[in-house]
Amino acid sequence: MSELLSEQWQVAAQLGEALKKKSWLLGTAESCTGGLLAGAITAIPGSSQWFDRGFVTYTNEAKMDMLSVNQAALDKFGAVSEEVAIEMAEGVLSNAPLSTCAVSTTGIAGPDGGTTHKPVGLVCFAVSYRKADGIVTLPFSQNFVGDRHQVRVQAVIYAMEITRRIVEEN
Repeated sequence: MSELLSEQWQVAAQLGEALKKKSWLLGTAESCTGGLLAGAITAIPGSSQWFDRGFVTYTNEAKMDMLSVNQAALDKFGAVSEEVAIEMAEGVLSNAPLSTCAVSTTGIAGPDGGTTHKPVGLVCFAVSYRKADGIVTLPFSQNFVGDRHQVRVQAVIYAMEITRRIVEEN
């Protein structure tokens, strides 16, 4: 487990460097990771230069209240879906005018709650960023293996990696 935590710190530092180079501020929206993503980010000294805020929206009500996720999307696709991850990331940018980009996590960390179509370990992500002509949002899904803690830590690392890649490419 210490290898994962070391990797988490390294990836967070790399994300911070990418954001600083662009003078971008990051916001987060977390469900299954429950604040671990914001915690990993703020563990990096100087993260206040590139991290704006984080929303922990574990319940559907919190997703709707804090991020303006639509009830219709929750009903049609479920909380663990790329569609809801998109609405979560875009909700950060709607509610955090200083954030240049946002990443969201929603998934099934286990040990219970999985189905055939949405197994334990499935996490959906979205990264949104502002452009002169609007907002661009990219969804991702990943299946992680391990216990609840391992799934959540792997999701945090993946969220930071995809965000860094998108920041560097844009």
